[in-house]
Amino acid sequence: MQLKTNNLKSIINQKVWGILVLLCIGMQMNAQETQVEVQDTIPQEEVKEEEPVVETKPFQRRKIDGVAAVIGEHVLLDSDIDIAYEQLKSEGISVADVSRCQLAGSLFENKLYAHHAVQDSIIISNAEVDSRVDQQISVMTQQLGTTEKVLKFYKKDNLVEFREELFEINKSNLLSDRMRSKIVEEVEITPEEVRQYFDEIPKDSLPQFGTELELAQIIIEPKIPEEKVKEVLDRLNTYRTDVLENGASFATKAVLYTQDFGSRSSGGKYTLKRTDPYVKEFKDAAFSLQEGEISEPFKSEFGYHILTVDKIRGQEVDVRHILLKPEPTTETINEAKKLIDSIRARVVAGDLKFQEAAREFSDEKETKEDGGQLINPTTGDTRFELTKIDPILYDQVSKLKTNEVSLVIPDEDRQGRKKFKIITVLDRHDEHIADYAKDYSKIQELALRKKQIRAIEKWQDEKIKDTYIKINGEYKNCDYSGNWLKKEK
Repeated sequence: MQLKTNNLKSIINQKVWGILVLLCIGMQMNAQETQVEVQDTIPQEEVKEEEPVVETKPFQRRKIDGVAAVIGEHVLLDSDIDIAYEQLKSEGISVADVSRCQLAGSLFENKLYAHHAVQDSIIISNAEVDSRVDQQISVMTQQLGTTEKVLKFYKKDNLVEFREELFEINKSNLLSDRMRSKIVEEVEITPEEVRQYFDEIPKDSLPQFGTELELAQIIIEPKIPEEKVKEVLDRLNTYRTDVLENGASFATKAVLYTQDFGSRSSGGKYTLKRTDPYVKEFKDAAFSLQEGEISEPFKSEFGYHILTVDKIRGQEVDVRHILLKPEPTTETINEAKKLIDSIRARVVAGDLKFQEAAREFSDEKETKEDGGQLINPTTGDTRFELTKIDPILYDQVSKLKTNEVSLVIPDEDRQGRKKFKIITVLDRHDEHIADYAKDYSKIQELALRKKQIRAIEKWQDEKIKDTYIKINGEYKNCDYSGNWLKKEK
């Protein structure tokens, strides 16, 4: 279950940030077994002529086997780059045009960010890292079946060792991410800079924007009968009573009964602080209880919960919860289908405008008041570029004309509950060369991104000069975008 709400603001795309953390575990094991190259020197004192000169054997340089680079306090191994390649392949990304030098340079950047995040006192709490590790292990267990299978698949002897390695990887990644965000958080773009950016683009090189659609939808959800809600509340109260009065294990009950499959294997556990974007009802329950207390059943958009607090650490709490979702009946599902059929018929016949129908009937509260209009989660505006649209949504709308209404589409929400929807195209913007007036928001985004990249490049150039960096082996011969070899300019 995704208890966290979606964050639609993204700072900047990272070159190679999609490398799956799980396959990077080898980094930690190898790094512990690798010696860092050191050239030891002894200052020679001035020798008097009358004193015998004792010839000393100079210290030998020790070759580091498998170390690609040392960035600050971080070691990057050859095997790390191999793993990164394999991960890109596993995600279906073509590596035909990705050289080892390019990939190494991107990994150097990540290490540099993480190193200076520590120098800049960016704090990542252990609880935050533990929470991410818990969720990762939960997902792995769900995919492979048992914890034992997970350990076998990743060739780990025990869960403690596995968690420690995941902890270090996640902490490094979080530090790097926060450092990137800090670099660009104050970068802003003025209308004058947007105009200048656009005017500097050669006319024959102006970006071309693909066909874009503005969409609206009406969602009808089957009603859940009161008796189904009562059944769920009775079950939750039974679990609560058994824990409080009979000493039963809350964690065990979560493993057995919760319908939050993301936390089931960890006994319903989450770690959160007040600023985390969890749904309000969940946070209210988490921060209103003392250690060992169990909430009364409460409702959220995900269903009905009971929650207990395991540990309070200042502004952070470790909680466990059990989630149950009451289900609609066959009868209420059929009623919902009949309702949306009738709404569509009235809209198609012209008896009711689509936007008016959405405001009156739609069960989707996020779009209801805006007449069902959808917001693109990637850009934050109302346009969806047809070539980049979700494949399922593409199939549903690509052939629709403006103001045409789709057939009734069976669907499911993110909790797996059935619903029905109809979609219409409010407006269509055909493929065209960028126009300053019509496409200002997109041009503004491109200009801001360019300015953010320049800010990062400037920061990187400055920090490379101030950071201990040692590049080894074949990576000395690479032509990097950054001055990783510290050559004189």
